[in-house]
Amino acid sequence: MSEQIKHECGIALIRLLKPLEYYLSKYGTAFYGVNKLHLLMEKQHNRGQDGAGIACVKFDLEPGNKYIDRLRSNSDSALRDLFNKIYDNVSGIKEKTPNLLRDVQWLKHHVTFTGELLLGHLRYGTFGKHDVANLHPVQRYNNWKTRNLVLAGNFNLTNVDELFEGLINYGQYPIETSDTITILEMIGHYLDDENERLYGKFKRKGYEKLEITNKIIEKLSIQNILQNACETWDGGYAIAGLMGHGDAFLLRDPSGIRPAFYYADDEVVVAASERPVIQTSFNVPVDKILEVKPGHALIIKKDGSFGEHLCVEPLEKKSCSFERIYFSRGTDIDIYNERKDLGKALAKPILEAINFDLENTVFSYIPNTAIDAYNGLIAALTTFCNDIKKDKIIELGNNISPEKLERILSLRPRVEKVAVKDIKLRTFIAQDSHRDDLVTHVYDITYGSIRENIDTLVVIDDSIVRGTTLKQSIIRILDRLGPKNIIIASSAPQIRYPDCYGIDMAKISDFIAFQAAIELLKDHKISNIINEVYNLSKSQEGLPKEKIKNHVKKIYQPFSARQISEKISELLTPPNIKAGVQVIYQTIEDLHDACPDHTGDWYFTGNYPTPGGNMVVNRAFINYIEGRNIRAY
Repeated sequence: MSEQIKHECGIALIRLLKPLEYYLSKYGTAFYGVNKLHLLMEKQHNRGQDGAGIACVKFDLEPGNKYIDRLRSNSDSALRDLFNKIYDNVSGIKEKTPNLLRDVQWLKHHVTFTGELLLGHLRYGTFGKHDVANLHPVQRYNNWKTRNLVLAGNFNLTNVDELFEGLINYGQYPIETSDTITILEMIGHYLDDENERLYGKFKRKGYEKLEITNKIIEKLSIQNILQNACETWDGGYAIAGLMGHGDAFLLRDPSGIRPAFYYADDEVVVAASERPVIQTSFNVPVDKILEVKPGHALIIKKDGSFGEHLCVEPLEKKSCSFERIYFSRGTDIDIYNERKDLGKALAKPILEAINFDLENTVFSYIPNTAIDAYNGLIAALTTFCNDIKKDKIIELGNNISPEKLERILSLRPRVEKVAVKDIKLRTFIAQDSHRDDLVTHVYDITYGSIRENIDTLVVIDDSIVRGTTLKQSIIRILDRLGPKNIIIASSAPQIRYPDCYGIDMAKISDFIAFQAAIELLKDHKISNIINEVYNLSKSQEGLPKEKIKNHVKKIYQPFSARQISEKISELLTPPNIKAGVQVIYQTIEDLHDACPDHTGDWYFTGNYPTPGGNMVVNRAFINYIEGRNIRAY
């Protein structure tokens, strides 16, 4: 994506199924768990750079010992900061008393993160402050082990206000209204209920208090707790939790919006937001890694038993397609192939746009994350060229000659790396008067790669959200090469609607597709539709979210996708640009063909998988009309 947007966070969960002595004997270290957690988080660093946090629960320590460790950092190198604190401590022990590194019980009592249950989180904050207090994991403290709760997640809820009121009705007095704290307190409320239910049950049976604690550890139903807590949640979520006594879970939303995967053998149960990180970290084949089913939770009990349990009735699966287009790492074999298919699907509209003139067209990509789609496009164009070659050779018949054959065989897509991002150039520190000039130099270009005033330049991008970077930087840069035309091809469809499930796309006025539709309404003298949509949206304020419809779709209905793309091309063309500029988008149909198992497309179609989505999009439109530059949820 040529412009950064913040998005889904990353989760890593590890439950060691053997005593720490086992890992010391087999792998030579009692820090096997924390080392693997570090690797899982490093391999997911793409999912969060605002900060990171880790937590650990140590099993079976005597009272009076700290059994939950937690560290969080919002430094520019948060992961390094976190794990250096652990490793520096270990290095000090190794230098002074190396024999203690083989004394597992001493380590558990004196060294942090030498436990059996570990949780890591990488944060991309879509809302709220970025100080340490806002980082995950968050913790709910209690002197009872079974009431301690550590939570980290990848989620956004649309109905936090409603849930917050529910907490007040429980008799609580929450000090924050964020969705993180709301979820923590809701799960915590039902965790308390479950503890009290079991305490009363075993007390009536005549058990002593200490015995009751052990019975609660054995019988605590994480499934019941989660079923009660998430019953009214509206949004996308993958939430991991640790209990102080050793139970753990990873809960996924009923539409499967947010990703969650896990692997288990006789040594470990591990879960993460992306599949390849588990493959790499534990060297296991892809078919051994399972996806947590929508509406289910992977629950790992203190005794080491585990399984998926239904917590909320699954809905139609609407996994986020942006995970496939851009956010998840392309090292997943399915994602890699899907991105190539997205590129292949662009071949036909691009060929039509260049009037099939491959001899005078150069193909490239910006940024590097678009390379898989680019490779797919080039593969499709190569196939197209080969078909032409076969037809022309057949046409020649007996009239073939080396010169004619050479001419035919020379037909192939012309590929060049025309732009390279200068990662050293930091524009955010510049004064406004100087910043625009710096922005236009974020990319270095390969001079001479384009024949001036002859070649058309086609550049693949992952997606186009706001278009600001294209207009202020990339198109200006590419124009310096002197192409006759510049075509920007997006492997994603037009982004028309806000996301409210994790991606930082909350303001509808930011979207270049929305801006284009508004301009088209004015051009066609039907801007009365804008007021109509506003009035319809206002009329639904205060209604239950289940009764709200997405009226913003009416803004786009008078126009075809091609008309909107043409207006976007006009809006993104900077002044004084010599080349013609055209923007081509992926179609919704081709997106679904390329990513058939990830049909969440609400940011493209307005078809939200939960009722809260319609509430959010209408509120976003009201904010736009009323001039409020705020988030819609």
